[in-house]
Amino acid sequence: MKPRLSKSVIQLREQLDDTYPNRDRRTDGTIGDAKHDSKSDHTPDAAGWVRAFDIDADLTKHKSESIYLADQLRAYAKSDPAKRISYVIHNHKIASRILNWKWRKYTGINPHTSHIHISFNKGAADNDGSFFKIPMLGSNE
Repeated sequence: MKPRLSKSVIQLREQLDDTYPNRDRRTDGTIGDAKHDSKSDHTPDAAGWVRAFDIDADLTKHKSESIYLADQLRAYAKSDPAKRISYVIHNHKIASRILNWKWRKYTGINPHTSHIHISFNKGAADNDGSFFKIPMLGSNE
């Protein structure tokens, strides 16, 4: 089955590229390589869906900007009625529904310091390419 990106991944990437057209994209990624676990959201499922997006942390000259973006993604996920985002990992921290979207220590092999990892929920994100109302990514709300 040919891999296909969830519509939410595509929309978030478009908003990010519109906001930061000159950003570093070296550690951006969607479809995982052979090193990725078969359970990874970067690995296409049986229907071909890929539900993960890595965003290079170098958005601008100010490395701290990725910390702000990760936090806005976390805050958006907490309030999104569609529940498109499953979890966010960045800079040794992870946020998900488990602790009501509070940051907690992430102890996985990759500390995600060079990029922000966003995983999306099956179904909710696959066919929903609506605008992410995130202030850093063009929302006035």
